Amino acid sequence: MTRHKELNPEARQDLLTVLKNRFETHIERHRSLDWRHIQQKLEQNPEKLWSLYMMEETGGEPDVVSLNRSSGEYLFFDCSPETPEGRRSLCYDREALESRKKYKPEHNAVDMAADFGIELLSEDEYLELQKFGPFDTKTSSWLKTPDKIRAQGGALFGDCRFGRVFIYHNGAESYFAARGFRGVLRV
Repeated sequence: MTRHKELNPEARQDLLTVLKNRFETHIERHRSLDWRHIQQKLEQNPEKLWSLYMMEETGGEPDVVSLNRSSGEYLFFDCSPETPEGRRSLCYDREALESRKKYKPEHNAVDMAADFGIELLSEDEYLELQKFGPFDTKTSSWLKTPDKIRAQGGALFGDCRFGRVFIYHNGAESYFAARGFRGVLRV
């Protein structure tokens, strides 16, 4: 993966085209938003475009889902039907990764998100995403875990089964082929 935090002009234009098409295809996620304003903000923040590129390249299908009117930030969530394929088989964070004695995964969700310049979805954000869903009907996604839970060795994840969203816990060091993470980017 590239470590440059800025895209070349061709990649930038290709990404903006993909994002605009997704925006127009899934208007139910952002009925009151105007793509022109979003694109203008993205063009003023090339490092955010790079983060969206990383989300897209790993299968996240990022899309804008809301505007925080008080901060003026647009929120992009990974909107792929299942947890992004390029971000699976990860334990929760570095501490969890380092605690594994055998069969360590290649990476962890928290650090990979930070490398992309994004954060894991919180429990509330995951529930908000599921209003557009269902998402994660065959997979699951690590969620930003409160410090109290993480201090006890646990981490949260969510999925959608039987037409209902479930939030669970697991040991942070665990990892599964069908568990990854979804991110949020604030622009």
